[in-house]
Amino acid sequence: MTRPITAGVDGSAESIAALAWAAREAERRGLPLRVVRAWRFEAHADFDLGDRDAQRERVRDTLADAVSVLAERHPGLPMTADAVEDAAADALVAAAAEAEALVLGSRGQGPLVGFLVGSVGQQVIAEAPRPVVLVRAEDEPAAEAAGREIVVGQQGGPEDSAAALRCAFETATARGAAVRAVRAWTLPPVFAYSPGSLKLLDETGGLEPYEAKALADAVRPWRERFPETPVVEQVERGAAGEVLLSAAACAQLVVVGRRARRTAAGARIGSVAHGVLHHARCPVAVVPHA
Repeated sequence: MTRPITAGVDGSAESIAALAWAAREAERRGLPLRVVRAWRFEAHADFDLGDRDAQRERVRDTLADAVSVLAERHPGLPMTADAVEDAAADALVAAAAEAEALVLGSRGQGPLVGFLVGSVGQQVIAEAPRPVVLVRAEDEPAAEAAGREIVVGQQGGPEDSAAALRCAFETATARGAAVRAVRAWTLPPVFAYSPGSLKLLDETGGLEPYEAKALADAVRPWRERFPETPVVEQVERGAAGEVLLSAAACAQLVVVGRRARRTAAGARIGSVAHGVLHHARCPVAVVPHA
């Protein structure tokens, strides 16, 4: 089964930008586009909002208008549109399960604050079983210009970052872009305040060569699978979120993983993904992994 690129819309400027991004991505990757709008029946004592059928028709008309505009811009792109009567988060998580990626809009808060991720967005990102891409209202196609990289964070072993690396390489290949794989590292506490230990680490190769090898091992299968895609491997000492944001300053897209496992407190986005979502200047793809 061919999975579509799915865009969740609600009529806002942010969701219109997400829809445009999703259409471009679907066209590049030769995938169909699905547009989803969640809605709930609203009965109001003071205003005549119509019955359930009337409200459903208004939602469908709005979807049809959005799709007709896209059809003019992307005449060969297969599209479907669905009005789903359900809570927004539940409808979008379900849509994500059937998609190659789910694309949502996010309100930009300037270069220092980045994305504003509402409660619905946070729930969807935390629970969606497929990648979720956040796009700002002010996102422009020009940001996808040649020379801009797809930046992906790599942590842990090869299996921990395989899903994020796959997403990054597939996106870069479709765009003719390079992948920058970034791995951050910090000193273990035992070395943190010992100049002698730091000197010994430097003389013997130490932690940085170990981290560089870990990154190379994780990236190698994807280099082999996508031999035409240029790759830059970056190992840098520092907090993972800060290193990744610095590397992604001029990126087309930054890809970050999150653990898919649930805790007693429910699903979580994770500190690195959370930081990148709130400060990145480009679209962000959050990819679940085991």
